[in-house]
Amino acid sequence: MIFQRLIWAALATAVVVGSVQTGVQRWQAAPLILAAEVYEAQKAEAPEPVTPAAHVHSDAAAPHEHEHAHEHGAAKEWEPENGFERIGWTWVANSLHAFSMALLVYAVMGVWLYRRGASVGSLALAAWVAAAGFVSLHLWPSLGLHAEVPGMEAAPVQARQVWWVLAVGSAAGACAVAGFVRASWRWLVAAALLALPFLVGAPQLQGEALAGFGPEAHAALEKLVGQFIWATTWVALSFWVSMGLVGGLAFQRWVRPGLLAVLKGAGVADAGVVNAVR
Repeated sequence: MIFQRLIWAALATAVVVGSVQTGVQRWQAAPLILAAEVYEAQKAEAPEPVTPAAHVHSDAAAPHEHEHAHEHGAAKEWEPENGFERIGWTWVANSLHAFSMALLVYAVMGVWLYRRGASVGSLALAAWVAAAGFVSLHLWPSLGLHAEVPGMEAAPVQARQVWWVLAVGSAAGACAVAGFVRASWRWLVAAALLALPFLVGAPQLQGEALAGFGPEAHAALEKLVGQFIWATTWVALSFWVSMGLVGGLAFQRWVRPGLLAVLKGAGVADAGVVNAVR
């Protein structure tokens, strides 16, 4: 029974939060992405330098090049068209992401009830967990790896992924230590965990991030990069604020009563939990 309540609460939260995130993305981030994609397409269409040897054999190689180009075009991966199709699939992806994050938030809230009892209300608890999610999954990684617009060069993907996992894990660990450990040394450990990824250092690109663009495109993309960093911050902030609000209400309505009853039946409920169930 508690599992069904958990899934339905997460689904309801995902629909609302995914819709909010999609709307904010269309308002803040999507225009910047579309503007950057124009320059990215121009860069992709730039002709490659032709060597003398290739020029000599160009006539003989023309049929093969045409066949290769045809095969390459046929093998191009599917992507949604701009407009309603792209917005629809974006909403689906955002809702699935919100569903997984809602389950994670509810799991952390459940652990809190198990460890600390029901002394904190659902909305307040969800707000704290959502704040930890924003810091761990967006703010802390973005301090070392900024958001990138289409067409930008970046450090190797594997190195960025490893550092991102380190930053997320360190921030999440710091939030967990600060929230669940009662000893006074928890603040020192949390500070050390927050500093760890920056002591290691985020991977840096060896070269110019906007290499290959003309002066006009370079200046335009530099402006778009600054705007895109703020836009992604607003998108992430709106996601976690709505997650804390909607998730807290859904948890209070569907999950918390059943979870407290389960904890009471298992004999792990303290006085606060018993009173909350009553």
